[in-house]
Amino acid sequence: MTRFKHLPSTVLSALFLACSGSALQAADVVPKGYNTPIPVDVLTPDSVTTRIGTFNYFDGFPDDETMRKARLQVDLGRGVQTFLNFMPAASLEMLHVGHRDGYGLQTNRDIGVFEDLMSSDSLWLTGNTDTVYASAFIDLSDGPMVVEVPAGTGPGTVNDAFFRFVIDMGGPGPDKGRGGKYLILGPGQSAPADADDYYVANTPSLINWVILRGFLDAEGSTETAKNAFQNDLKIYPYAQRMNPAPNTFKNLTGLNVNTIHANDFKFYEELDDVIQREPSEVFSPELLGMASAIGIQKGKPFAPSPAQKALLTEAVAIGNATARSILFAPQDPKAYIYPDKAGYWQTGFPGGSHEYLVNGGNGGRDMDGRTLFFYLATVNTPAMALELPGVGSQYAFVSRDSSGAYLDGGNSYKLTIPANPPAERFWSFVVYDPQTRSMLQSEAMPYPSKNNKRNTDMVENADGSVTLYFGPEAPDGLETNWVKTVPGKGWFGIFRLYGPGQEWFDRTWTLGAIEQI
Repeated sequence: MTRFKHLPSTVLSALFLACSGSALQAADVVPKGYNTPIPVDVLTPDSVTTRIGTFNYFDGFPDDETMRKARLQVDLGRGVQTFLNFMPAASLEMLHVGHRDGYGLQTNRDIGVFEDLMSSDSLWLTGNTDTVYASAFIDLSDGPMVVEVPAGTGPGTVNDAFFRFVIDMGGPGPDKGRGGKYLILGPGQSAPADADDYYVANTPSLINWVILRGFLDAEGSTETAKNAFQNDLKIYPYAQRMNPAPNTFKNLTGLNVNTIHANDFKFYEELDDVIQREPSEVFSPELLGMASAIGIQKGKPFAPSPAQKALLTEAVAIGNATARSILFAPQDPKAYIYPDKAGYWQTGFPGGSHEYLVNGGNGGRDMDGRTLFFYLATVNTPAMALELPGVGSQYAFVSRDSSGAYLDGGNSYKLTIPANPPAERFWSFVVYDPQTRSMLQSEAMPYPSKNNKRNTDMVENADGSVTLYFGPEAPDGLETNWVKTVPGKGWFGIFRLYGPGQEWFDRTWTLGAIEQI
């Protein structure tokens, strides 16, 4: 609460005279030192008490301690807001760094494929164990790039350096799963006259991420998708289209590489790399001004003093706490899938916009919604947010049991998946670590998930439903339905529907809560 003290007596008299019912009105009172009536609401009292301290003034002049406190609060706040607002950029940058330095993949040439699916060894934000990922980075510094997508590719996407949607590929893309050539144009680049055979997309950034998914075949094997990528997926400069160099493919399964942005001071260094490399037009002037205010500015070294570094270290700690609170305990009812938070199931797209726009943009951008998603996950595409029955995928995540308590790896739980899940391709449930937001690691279960296409030995209930079990030990006779958790660690889960049915969107098919046993 803010308290005002030591108002000049003439101003105080004006306040009393201005009272009419419960409202304060401007009074025809001339304070000492003025020739005309002055509205009280434009004056600053001699002393104002706030939660960050008392501000003292001489006739509106702040004293040195007031200036210090106010400036400190502004600088701290800008550090926090830089963390929250630039999180998508730092997240994509660390994916880029992980591919380049961790996996050793060269942009515009090398393609990583999770030939045996992604396991918990991989530090990827909420990666899944259910689709064959093909992942590559392109750099448009030297001109447009071509991506040839094989027929049968599942959901695929290109995202820019601020993790914004550029274009879909595969099933949700313009090729509709038939395959085709995509021409990606960078800053200042125009489509050539002979681009009729390409699906053309423009991106404002130099670095862009290409992420494609291949589906398991009828036997639950990765072979079909893996072979399609290795034989028919091509990435090359448009200038070399007549004789492109062959791509190099690398199996990424089981490689322990970090692709997650930092939650300490290093975050700002990651962001500085992006701002120095990318055209300033990638970001709005307001965002760049926020970064500039804490010392991150294109063309200038980021060299904070020890005092500034200490302040930013505190700022990122506050930002991290804020992001985790938004993710795991959102205040916005739109963050929950069912009314009254039933089952505590959440969506990554509150409001249903992949751009996080409120009321079509009339309400601006849902900043908390954007923070929620990018602290949790990667890949930004309308195919994950829009109601597209039979196309793309839908997600629901949960971090609490039916009582509202966080999920604890030392307890045992169950979740019943009702009969006839609305998924034309398959459904899955993957367990994640709340610290890394990557898959939960345990030596006994490198793939902490269940998938109705791959795990065909799961026991069904009499009504066709399937009950999943989570805990340190498997229930007797139901080992095939069990996902191992780790005592002393929390966990959360994501339920996925590939080729979601209308029953999911109209909520005639619903998930119940996770119950502690």
